[in-house]
Amino acid sequence: MSKAALKSMRQKIRTLRVRTRTELSLGEIAKWLNPIINGWLAYYGCYTRSALYGLCRHVNMTLVRWARRKFKPLRQHKIKAMLFLAKIADQYPNLFAHWRAGMIGAFA
Repeated sequence: MSKAALKSMRQKIRTLRVRTRTELSLGEIAKWLNPIINGWLAYYGCYTRSALYGLCRHVNMTLVRWARRKFKPLRQHKIKAMLFLAKIADQYPNLFAHWRAGMIGAFA
């Protein structure tokens, strides 16, 4: 996987502006992002799965930013937001496609 491919995938996540979509629930975001992430995991993951760790970390940190915008108590607490998403990932490990692949947590 080239650096340019990783850069374009991260750019795709940024252009979707997930972090600003606070009107959506986490399940709705999962339905929105899963086809995209599944495609990347299927195409690039069959050769070098470890190359996708950085991308999955980027997606997880985008979810942390979303949680910090959506929930006021998490606004000033990055670590609490990470723990909040880790708890959700423990309860619903099949919610996101990259969580199903074992890439859970902010530091996946």
